[in-house]
Amino acid sequence: MENETLDRTAAFSDGESVPDVGCIDCDIHPTVPGIASLLPYMDEHWKRQVVERAIYRSDFTSSSFPPNAPGLCRPDWRPEHGRPGSRPEDLIKHAIAPFGTRAAILNPLSGVQSIADIGMAVAFTKALNDWIAKEWLPYDMRFCASIVVTPEDPGAAAQEIERLASNGRFVQVLMLAGNELPLGRPFYWPIYEAANNHRLPIAIHCGSNYKHAPSFLGWQSYFVAEYVDHPSIFQLQILNIITQGVFKRFPRLRFVCSESGFLWLPAFLWRTLKTWRGLRFETPWVDKSPVEIIRDNFRFTLQPADAPLAPDVFERVFDQLQSDEMILFSTDYPHHHFDGVRALPTGISATLARKICVDNPLTTYPRLKELQR
Repeated sequence: MENETLDRTAAFSDGESVPDVGCIDCDIHPTVPGIASLLPYMDEHWKRQVVERAIYRSDFTSSSFPPNAPGLCRPDWRPEHGRPGSRPEDLIKHAIAPFGTRAAILNPLSGVQSIADIGMAVAFTKALNDWIAKEWLPYDMRFCASIVVTPEDPGAAAQEIERLASNGRFVQVLMLAGNELPLGRPFYWPIYEAANNHRLPIAIHCGSNYKHAPSFLGWQSYFVAEYVDHPSIFQLQILNIITQGVFKRFPRLRFVCSESGFLWLPAFLWRTLKTWRGLRFETPWVDKSPVEIIRDNFRFTLQPADAPLAPDVFERVFDQLQSDEMILFSTDYPHHHFDGVRALPTGISATLARKICVDNPLTTYPRLKELQR
């Protein structure tokens, strides 16, 4: 890959910063301050349920992201009062201004997708989307958002996509990596059909709705064990989506794996291709290499960049992937994966930095590309 220089060469070459190209942040997390914030966007039935069932006492924090875990928020990003990322002005100060961000996709990681009562989950999910639409998107034109859906009611999820599709600042659909069923199952296809019809990628974000234990070993005792195991869930979901024939039905649909890491991809692609060649008779509808499908239909957000600090690691990984189009810039704010403004790995070329920060996001998100004109 060609080595080029940018205006901020000294800082960039040391990994101190991101190139001055107007980055597009594909995974950034606004935080719901509390249940009371969502009540104005719920109908009278569900408002009454919240009061009479004392649901207002819960904050619906996802156990996948315990808010006080040191690794999930930098000390300098913690406000004196309230939760990190709960105010637009803090998010802009900490995660947009320092990186010269021209657009940021808001992915709210509320626990509403984990509510066991499906009707209630749908109601809270709609309220969450309306809260983002009314209180965040008007605040700054750089904000875009994901449509959060309740996958365990695919019909309602498809209706939610249809309801919000006319708002061009919703640029993708957000699901969790850990659901009740594998994501390739036809059960979920109404969601994919609605997203495909409106040119919306499906973001699969790290996390679980805890309908099942989130690991092969059952329920872990410590968060470190659960968090480190997240990439294995993505690997299983990717293979399930391919082998169940999702792309035979929706060949242009794209999935964005958010907060999944990606340094595991080369070995995963090699093992997948090797095994598929010997067992392709099982899935004749997978009529091209899974490696080609993954390169064409899956994208991965940059953070966490789970790699050693050696400067040539990332260039070697991209050579092994034989693609420079799969990685999308992200800060994953307020989660703590890098120091200062070192969101980009050390040692990558300026050409690759431009692809990650701008070109790849604009190619992945058709609606975002239209907004940037």
